[in-house]
Amino acid sequence: MKATTKHDDFMRDRLADPQFAASYLQSALEDGDPGVLLLSLRRIAAARGGMAKLAQVTGLSREALYRTLSASGNPRLATLAAILDAAGLRLAIVPAKPVRVRSRRATLTPHA
Repeated sequence: MKATTKHDDFMRDRLADPQFAASYLQSALEDGDPGVLLLSLRRIAAARGGMAKLAQVTGLSREALYRTLSASGNPRLATLAAILDAAGLRLAIVPAKPVRVRSRRATLTPHA
């Protein structure tokens, strides 16, 4: 019989990878619900050693991290940046909508 991996174990292994974690958080952001982003950050913290380790790396208390990453949390930008840094990630700003760049060709007109 073939061995299987439980979903939670699989996700914990995958979320330890910064590239996968970045894609995971990007999807959470696109959801539009801040609670989904905070849940995603909690899951990444768990995959990277838990809140105790995150507290040690960020210099924040475990209690503050639990409060910040709760469903009703409202993290400060500095706290969010510290959590992302501990996960090997960073914030990035991109246009909300794709920008179409028009090609502008110079039109030469003869002098009269």
